[in-house]
Amino acid sequence: MRIILKDDISSLGKYGDVIQVASGYARNYLVPRGLAIEITDGNLRAVEHQKDAWMRKAQKIKEASSNLKNELEALMLSFARKAGEDEKLFGSVTSMDITAALKDKGFNIDRKKIYLEEPIKSIGVYTVPVKLYQQEVVANLRISVVKE
Repeated sequence: MRIILKDDISSLGKYGDVIQVASGYARNYLVPRGLAIEITDGNLRAVEHQKDAWMRKAQKIKEASSNLKNELEALMLSFARKAGEDEKLFGSVTSMDITAALKDKGFNIDRKKIYLEEPIKSIGVYTVPVKLYQQEVVANLRISVVKE
């Protein structure tokens, strides 16, 4: 089934793309959730008309994300945790901890945008990627974990 995407979907494409997917996937998942519409002449014209406005909006969001990236990269978060003799933490620093610390600094970042492969479990300085706008704008947040 051929559909028009109404949102950016990382595994399929970007807004306005015409793609071919399995008909069950389109009818049962994409169309009911408003992520895609079926192809018709009217839908193609409507999407082309809306695409310009959407591109301007996406550009503004990207610029705001770039400004936020610069602010986050200038920031250094510090966490004091109890640790043993071998500098292993008795707990860990997770994306929820990082989100809470950022909120205290005035940044409202969703924890799902903070990409830790696994929680930080030892003392040191780390760089954590924060995906602010799709795959295009990624801030590298510096985190310091010190012994309490």
